[in-house]
Amino acid sequence: MEDKILRKLFLGFIQIHILHHALEEPIYGAWMLEELKEHGYSISSGTLYPILHGMESDGLLMKENRNVDGKIRKYYTATPKGQTVLEEARKKAYELFKEIKD
Repeated sequence: MEDKILRKLFLGFIQIHILHHALEEPIYGAWMLEELKEHGYSISSGTLYPILHGMESDGLLMKENRNVDGKIRKYYTATPKGQTVLEEARKKAYELFKEIKD
């Protein structure tokens, strides 16, 4: 039960994390999985890719297909809307952190 609740909560954090990196430079799924793992998030590609696709559908990310070693790799970059959402999320997260840190 607790795992399911925490997972739901962390999905928002994961989306913020994705936007943060996609604003810095184009990202791709396998790299993002490793990045999230370094921060303690254990999600599968079956969870990550629907998140990326949903964020693209919401206009937060833009996808570009690139040929890498003969295979097509999908790179995601934050859109201007994604940047705006990230800026607002940062403000809200900072306010929340200040309130719950003690």
